[in-house]
Amino acid sequence: MNDYSICVGTIGAGIWQSADSGNHFVKCRMELPFFWELADIRVYAMAVSPHNSHTIYAGSDQGLHRSEDNGRTWKRLEFPIEGRQIWSVALDPHDPDVIFAGVKPAGVFRSTDRGASWTRLAVGFPERCPIPIGPPRTTAIAIDPTDTRSIWAGAEVGGVFHSVDRGDTWTAMKPFGTSGNALDIHGLAISPGKPKKVLVTTPDGIWSSIDEGANWSLNAFKFPDQSDPAYSRAIAVSPRDPDTIFVGTGNVVFGDRGGIQRTTDGGRNWTPLNLPVAPNSTIYGFAVNPADPSLIVASSFYGYLYVSDNGGDSWRKLPRELTEIRSVAWLPN
Repeated sequence: MNDYSICVGTIGAGIWQSADSGNHFVKCRMELPFFWELADIRVYAMAVSPHNSHTIYAGSDQGLHRSEDNGRTWKRLEFPIEGRQIWSVALDPHDPDVIFAGVKPAGVFRSTDRGASWTRLAVGFPERCPIPIGPPRTTAIAIDPTDTRSIWAGAEVGGVFHSVDRGDTWTAMKPFGTSGNALDIHGLAISPGKPKKVLVTTPDGIWSSIDEGANWSLNAFKFPDQSDPAYSRAIAVSPRDPDTIFVGTGNVVFGDRGGIQRTTDGGRNWTPLNLPVAPNSTIYGFAVNPADPSLIVASSFYGYLYVSDNGGDSWRKLPRELTEIRSVAWLPN
């Protein structure tokens, strides 16, 4: 696709949008509780509507925002608890009224009226982290595209919980391994292939389950000169092929090196992809869209943006560099 918009959520510089496929970027005006401004806020999450290709949601330290014009302008939605940071957003693929928002301190809220009202769900995340990084935050929510009653939520640091009744009740998954990272959840995704897989990224690598979380297996990645596993963060499943999965890595948490791993056989084998400019930090985000499954946007923690037009076979780095990036999305124009 040659005509698309890119939206980038940053820490401290709000949302930036390109309406010309990444050639030029402008800072977006956002509606805030106090006034309209070119907002210096923290934007942690983005989700494109599966029902309207020009609608996108963004979660921030100032609540939940919606744009209906490819990210040019943003309206702030009312949220039950002012000041609660929104770290993840998931949209029901079959019901346009249903939204899930993951927050800090860790928890999940559900709306059944496009964000007009919200219910806090009794997930069961811990109130405190076992490591000194502040309160846990719900970094990921995934809705099973083949059964939207099945919702998965993960927290950093708080483990993974699963609901089979659209979020009314939840079950905690076993810790992922025995290391200190066993409850440190970064990304969640569902691969609707055969067999269907639940995918979870942690600092140790990517964990996968083909039996709804009863058992898990680990794929760990390494940089050539590093004995410890590569830190794994972003995850994306190709909208065209459920066996094609991307994982973003770094040498440590934020890192000064990063990479992209890809599998085309559902996770049995992984290949590091070549990027034209070495990432300056961990790859923290991916953007995919069924409007063009071959188009992928990736972002590094410290402001690099990469685009692939051929499903990850080759990449180009966009000239524009931004401050710390936590979320990225693309939409057809």
